[in-house]
This record gives sequence, structure tokens and C-alpha cells, in this order.
Amino acid sequence: MRPDHMLLRDLVDGTTAIVTRPGAGRTEAEIRAAESVVGPLSPSYRWWLTTYGEGSFQRQEIATVGPPRHIAASALTEGWSGGDRLWFHQDGDCGDRYGFALDAAGGAGAGADTGDPVVRREHPVVRWDGHTGDEEPFAESFAGFLTVRTALAAGLREGPNPSMARLWRSTPGVLLTGGTVIYGPHVLRERNETHRVPAYAPHWVLIGDDGAGTGLFMRRHGRDRASVYRLGLSAVEEDIASGGELLTGDLLGWLDRCVHEGRRC
Repeated sequence: MRPDHMLLRDLVDGTTAIVTRPGAGRTEAEIRAAESVVGPLSPSYRWWLTTYGEGSFQRQEIATVGPPRHIAASALTEGWSGGDRLWFHQDGDCGDRYGFALDAAGGAGAGADTGDPVVRREHPVVRWDGHTGDEEPFAESFAGFLTVRTALAAGLREGPNPSMARLWRSTPGVLLTGGTVIYGPHVLRERNETHRVPAYAPHWVLIGDDGAGTGLFMRRHGRDRASVYRLGLSAVEEDIASGGELLTGDLLGWLDRCVHEGRRC
């Protein structure tokens, strides 16, 4: 799914592991200068550059463009010699490395719909293991990279179930027409604790709400971790399936239809 930039800002500003620097946002000219070297950059990474410019995750810098304005910041084009991997983050000198897979077709991006003659798409992010040298897919976008890393740092693994893990690889949640929101890792635990879901329904997780007192729930454990149920937040009970309404058995498919049809879901 296309990353939600409003929720991405909420994640960046609300996650202590991510540190940004006020006033360091990059100009379009600086970004285009880097693109003249490495090619079109992913839309969510461009958003990061224009909004924050420089920053770090768990004290390790995320590469930027233009002249670094912080002593520890590194330039995206530093050491670039072509190829199909554009590395932008590393966990210490010998830690895992993260980069854009430039040879992979990305997901929904931006370009023609904004008047930009260049249609940019999200490049998937890969992780290179600093110990074994193996490489594996990590996220579907730069926004997904920040989301999954936040989830892992918060002890949520890559997500509370496979469907949410797939969603977080692209975006830190979804805000639908009508006010329904699917949570990112920066708010999921707090919302569950607020509504005492771990106490009343320990095998379930609250993944979102409609802003009017109704929650969306999925199982954490068991054979069916794909179904989404709707239930009032004041009526949380151990067996959500018995008291709730089955909404869908395909979270991402349902979200995709809601987003593209622009209807209240």
C-alpha cells in the first residue's frame, strides 16, 4: 500500500528510537542533484528528506543528500559506484546494512498525479546481514523500513500477526475515509493497554478503531489469524469472535478496496 505520510510523521515524532534535527529538511534542488547520480528516489524517502533531512535510528545515521549539516551524518551518494543496491543505513561498523533494491519493481508511488514528469515508485528495502553476508527482503518501502524497525525495537516483532506484519512493511498504519484507523507500532501497545485487551482478551489484539467507540480485532494466536472482527470497545471479552461481527478475512485486500474506492468502511 502507498505509505500514509501523516501517520508516518506520527511514527517518527512519537518514536524515541528515531531522532531528527529541526530545520534540516532538504530542498528539491538538493534531492534532484542526488537523483542525477543514483536515479529516482522512493517517494517516502523523498518525504523524509524534505521533512527532516537528517536523522538517526537508535543512534545510527540514516544517509541524506546534499552537504551533511551534522558531524555524524553521511551522504547517500558517498561511495556510490552504481549497481542495484543503494545503502542508506547500517547498525554500527560491522552491523546489518539496509538499502534500496533498485532492480526491483516497487509498489505505489507518486509522479504523474503530482505533475512531476518522473513517476517514482517505492523501492523495496533489503537487509544485508553483517555476520553471514546473506541478504533478505526487509520492507516494501522506506516508510516500511522505519515502521518495521520501530516494531522490532518495541518488542512487537515484525507485527502481532502475519497480516499486520505485511501492512507494516509498507506503511505505519492506514487512515480511512470516515475516521477508521489501522494502528502502527508506535501506538498499538498503548491502545491495547488503554482498552485492557491483554487482560480481557489475551489471545486477541486491537489493530484499529473507527473513532466512535468500535474496535477492530484480530487473533494473536491460533489457526485463524487472518479474520478481522468489529466489536464495541466497551464490550471486550475473551472470545471476540462470539460477540463481534466478522468484517473480513483479508485485511490488506479490504483496506485496498476502501482506499481506492474512497468509501466509508
